[in-house]
Amino acid sequence: MSRTLRAMAIVLLAASCGGGSGTAPRNLDNACSIADQRPEYMRAFLQTERKWGVPVHVQMATMHQESRFISNAKTPHKYALGVIPMGRVSSAYGYSQALDGTWDDYKSATGKRFARRDRIRDAADFMGWYMVTSRSKNGIPLYDARNQYLAYHEGHTGYARGSYNRKSWLLSVANKVDARADLYQAQLATCGLR
Repeated sequence: MSRTLRAMAIVLLAASCGGGSGTAPRNLDNACSIADQRPEYMRAFLQTERKWGVPVHVQMATMHQESRFISNAKTPHKYALGVIPMGRVSSAYGYSQALDGTWDDYKSATGKRFARRDRIRDAADFMGWYMVTSRSKNGIPLYDARNQYLAYHEGHTGYARGSYNRKSWLLSVANKVDARADLYQAQLATCGLR
């Protein structure tokens, strides 16, 4: 094999192993467009729906809110005195914005030691696992995007305590997630993906 061909093969192999480009698909208001641009997303969402029972549109609406479908999304930096960087707001990372501890719980519970938050199939599987846990701990139906999102944001214990009731901004966000889930569900039905 020539040096040039070998170098090209190595570059292609390295590129295919990455966690994603970090960029979001275009037109995030159209589920069919997202599916056309990133067929691997739909494969991951459908696999999660089959395995965990969480509807695709609920997964998509939650992921849109959490990361806007950006594989390496991180929370903003905190600043002391407005200028001195003090680290990130939280350890949330990736498509699902899972916190370090919650991600570790997921890997331990599912045996997926090598799962990564910047890999769509792992992030979707995490959402499925988390939402099924929300159903068993808090009685939230898997199709209830609003309350699933509230439990996703506040944690199972916070949701059980009703901590979200003191956060009008979060209730507004949860309503937007619910509306987006309805929009995505209707769109997926028209483009033949449901």
